[in-house]
Amino acid sequence: MKIGIISDTHSLLRTEAIAALTGCDAIVHAGDIGEPGVLDELRALAPLTVIRGNIDKWALDLPDTVSVEFEGRRFYILHDLKALDFDPHEAGYHGVISGHSHMPKIARRDGVLYLNPGSAGPRRFKLPVALARMRVTGQRIVAEIVKLPI
Repeated sequence: MKIGIISDTHSLLRTEAIAALTGCDAIVHAGDIGEPGVLDELRALAPLTVIRGNIDKWALDLPDTVSVEFEGRRFYILHDLKALDFDPHEAGYHGVISGHSHMPKIARRDGVLYLNPGSAGPRRFKLPVALARMRVTGQRIVAEIVKLPI
């Protein structure tokens, strides 16, 4: 299963991001959406799991966190990793997906994948404009950062 991970679009869904997410079996948006139209465009590509970020005051119907399963692997999604208030390994999660920092990062700790796709929206400072793709197959979870050409 191929999952596209995007965050911090801040109302800007680039054509390069759409191209990078095309063909995904599912998409996760880890918050700071900006405008609801972004979600409509993502839903047209694949089933969407989405959470509210700190700028999404309009999105009162969206959760702050969500637990999702792909191919029998459990993932916890929240916007700001600093708000994580439990041990994902002890809770049986295989991965934690977050956004907020605009810094793309893939790390593993105690067998748990920590993935921040970075920001796919307006460029911030000298940080790359990026998203992530993740393949989940049986026991394997392989993630990659995709820097978008802008």
